[in-house]
Amino acid sequence: MMTDNEILCLLALQSVPNIGDISAKKLLRHFGSAKAIFDTSAKEITQLEGFGTLKAKALHLENYLAAAEKEYDFIEKNNIQLHYFEDKTYPYFLKQCIDAPILLFSKGNISIENQPIISIVGTRNATKSGIENCENLIESLVPYNPIIVSGFAYGIDICAHKAAVKHNLQTIACLAHGFDTIYPKVHRKYEKDILAQGGFFTDFWSDCNFDRKNFLKRNRVIAGLSEATIVIESAEKGGSLVTANIANSYNREVFAFPGRIDDKYSKGCNHLIKTNQARLLENVEDLVYILNWDAKEQPAKQPELFVELTQEEEHIYSILKPLETASLDELALACQIPTYQMLPVLLNLELKGLVNPMQGKMFRVVK
Repeated sequence: MMTDNEILCLLALQSVPNIGDISAKKLLRHFGSAKAIFDTSAKEITQLEGFGTLKAKALHLENYLAAAEKEYDFIEKNNIQLHYFEDKTYPYFLKQCIDAPILLFSKGNISIENQPIISIVGTRNATKSGIENCENLIESLVPYNPIIVSGFAYGIDICAHKAAVKHNLQTIACLAHGFDTIYPKVHRKYEKDILAQGGFFTDFWSDCNFDRKNFLKRNRVIAGLSEATIVIESAEKGGSLVTANIANSYNREVFAFPGRIDDKYSKGCNHLIKTNQARLLENVEDLVYILNWDAKEQPAKQPELFVELTQEEEHIYSILKPLETASLDELALACQIPTYQMLPVLLNLELKGLVNPMQGKMFRVVK
C-alpha cells in the first residue's frame, strides 16, 4: 500500500506542466517512486532519453506538493477513490493504453472485474432514430450484463447512461472536469442514479472546471476503458469520431450504426464504415459475434506430450506460459509482434491444445 507521502508526490507529478502521462510513467519506472523523482536534480533527469531541460526544470519550478496536499484533502473529504496505474484497482483495459492517466479518480459503486465493458458515444444532437437505436441496443445487451461507458454529455451519451440505469446495467460516466462540479448542470438530476448503479471516472483535479479542450483527454479514457466503442450517430466531424479514432489506435473494436446517405448525423458513421475504421452494426448479434461473447468456455483440451512448434509459436507460447492468462494486446507488446500476426499463431496453438481463447480477446495456457 502506498504511503500518504507517495500519493502526494504522485498528485504533484500529475500536475507538473510539460510532463504528460507517458513521460510520467517513464520517470516512475526509472526512479521507482514519485518521491524519488522530486528528490532527483534537473541535471540528472536531463540524462534520460526524451527529457530535455524544459521538462526537467518543470519538476522544480514550483512547490507542487502544496497543491497536491489541497487536492488530497478534497479526495479524502469527498469519499473519492484514487487508482494508481500500477495498482490492481486500476481498470484493466485502460492500463494497456500508453497514455492512460497515472492517477484516475472515481466516485460511486464501480465494479469492473471480470465484466464485459463497452463504450457508447454519439452526437449531442441525437435524432429520434438515434435515441431508439441506443435504447434498443442496450435493452438487447441485458443478457450479457455489460458495463456501459459514456461521456455524460447531451444526446447519445446521456441516453446510454439512462438506458443502462433503466435496465439495471452498471454504467460509468467519464467527465471532462473535476469532481467539484457537474457539466452539463442539467444532468445533475441523473447523478444519484449513476452513483448508485456505477459511478464516475475522471483524471482531472477538483478545481478543473469544464473546458472544451479537456474533451480529448476525457475521450481517451472512454475509449481505453472498454473492449469496444460503438458510435450511434455522428456528423462528419465531432468528438465521437475522435473517440473512435482513439479506440482504433488502442487496437480496440469499433462499431457504427449505418444511416441514410443524406442524413447529416449518419455521415460520420457511414464514413467510419466505408473507410474500414468501424464494423457495421445492425443489431446486438453483430456485436456479440465479433466480441465472442457467445462463446462458451470449452473443456480444456489436454495438451499432447510432444508437440512440434514453429519458432514463432514457441516464442509466443514461452511468453504466455508464465503469465498463464494475457490479453492479445499484452502478448503483442511482450512479443513485439503486431496483433494481426499474432492471431493466426494463437489459433494454431489452440488447435495444438496449448492455448484456450477467452472472452474479451484474452488467452490462457491450457494446464
